[in-house]
Amino acid sequence: MSDAIEASTSSSSSPRESVFIHPRREPFEHGLLPIPKLIFTDPNATLAPLRDKLVAAAADHPARRVDSKALSDALQISLDHARLVVDTSLQAKSSEIDAVGADVYDLILFLYIQSYKRLLPRTHKDSAAVADVWPSTSAFDGYLSALSPLQLVRSNSRRFMPSQADEEAHQLSYLQKHLANILSLLAEPVEGEGEESLVLTMERFEHLGFLIQFGEKGSEGVTLSQAAPFFANSDPDMPAVPVPAAQVHDWVLQNIASALEHISERVSAKENGPPNATDQDVAMADACASSMKSPKSARGPSFIEGISKSSYVKQAPDLKGSSLKVLNCHDSVIYILAPLRFATIYGCSDATIVLGAVGKAVRVEHCERVHVIAAAKRICIANCRECVFFLGVNQQPLIVGDNHKLQVAPYNTFYSQLEEHMNQVGIEPTVNKWDELLALGVVDPHDSLSHPAGVSDIQAESATRLDPDQFTNFLIPNWFGGESAGTTKDNPFPLPDAYMASQQRNHKNLGEIKQILRETPLEENRKRELSCALHVFLKTASGNIRQLYCLQGD
Repeated sequence: MSDAIEASTSSSSSPRESVFIHPRREPFEHGLLPIPKLIFTDPNATLAPLRDKLVAAAADHPARRVDSKALSDALQISLDHARLVVDTSLQAKSSEIDAVGADVYDLILFLYIQSYKRLLPRTHKDSAAVADVWPSTSAFDGYLSALSPLQLVRSNSRRFMPSQADEEAHQLSYLQKHLANILSLLAEPVEGEGEESLVLTMERFEHLGFLIQFGEKGSEGVTLSQAAPFFANSDPDMPAVPVPAAQVHDWVLQNIASALEHISERVSAKENGPPNATDQDVAMADACASSMKSPKSARGPSFIEGISKSSYVKQAPDLKGSSLKVLNCHDSVIYILAPLRFATIYGCSDATIVLGAVGKAVRVEHCERVHVIAAAKRICIANCRECVFFLGVNQQPLIVGDNHKLQVAPYNTFYSQLEEHMNQVGIEPTVNKWDELLALGVVDPHDSLSHPAGVSDIQAESATRLDPDQFTNFLIPNWFGGESAGTTKDNPFPLPDAYMASQQRNHKNLGEIKQILRETPLEENRKRELSCALHVFLKTASGNIRQLYCLQGD
């Protein structure tokens, strides 16, 4: 959907324009961790005493925050996992990660939504056709078999995939169901009146902003207290009077109900009305045309989807907002040369995808035979096979789900504005943890699927390091010349010695081949035969035909 989904905040809203509620996508899309000890059967009963324990620990912290050590002790998890939880919660809030730690109440909300189950894809109407093109037993059986990249191309439709409206409604429904518990974790009893009389201060109420927001992020966005009638007119020089939790509960529920009704109306109008060229749920036949346009809303992500057998480039001016989704692209080379906060690559095959600079997190899911080249703060790889990741990352790469034959290698490219974009989003080129992999569970407890008993304890298959002899630089063409002039002249991430030595050998060999080609007199038809032979060899040998383009350019 290209327009923001809107829902009235209250009957007292301005008559000329309502302000609308949305779930924040970041915690639900990039904040779920498949760590068994974070999945609570009764989140409220478990998290209330944990909250009190963390509040006590934060009281002893200079910044009154919860650090990894305190969380590790409280949850009885490893220090590595505790650090991952703290860092991921900060990224989900779009806060900067440092050694100080996380706010207690943001962390409690982050731990609560670990019980969230993602929306299942709709059943495909032609299951026989799916089986025909995706018949073999694979890592994707039971999930991706219904979302096969090959089937998506052939079926000419992705209507069975959850839309952004579906996902937003699913997230709102989850919040609707769990709101009473969430508010009880934020509220405090009135002195002398016991646990039955809970109130929320304005400060505690603002913590709901970890999960929901009003208005258009990046445009007319408002804080929760500005949107709420019981805090909107508070004197900034005086502490606001706490509000009964029941009143807050009723007000938020009213807004969620209005939002869900509005989503339903929008979806119904879309399904019953004429096709919309900017609709994000278009048929694959129209995907290339629509993927040239980003959603007009600054709040939502930009989409690139349905690219097949093409080269495709997007630069910063082409993208709206700071999040991107690359969906169902096949046999293509896709360049995203822009600074972003979040990026998702989903359901792609036989493609090379270059992500410029991603300051929070990249998620790559259900892809096969894809080369991903990414400079990012963090990357999470889930349910992929036969993929190669060329990484410049400041945090350990996460490997989750059912993966097979993954390889990782150091970052291997650059474009003229790369360092400028990295500075904008806070990526440090001197820190590259590309091979410090952290493998979590093979089963994702958030995927709503049933799994055999005992499988949840199995660790995901990790990735292997790419052989340095197979390592090559990836050349990004300079299509626009001086229009995108920047200062980056080389790969900003230092290469490990073995990969640097391999690169130098490749340069030497390439120079020798160029010299031989220049000095060898050949007829035109022989040149074409040689070019074809080199094309086949380089693509087969290294999976990277950019070397051939270098030769052809000379």
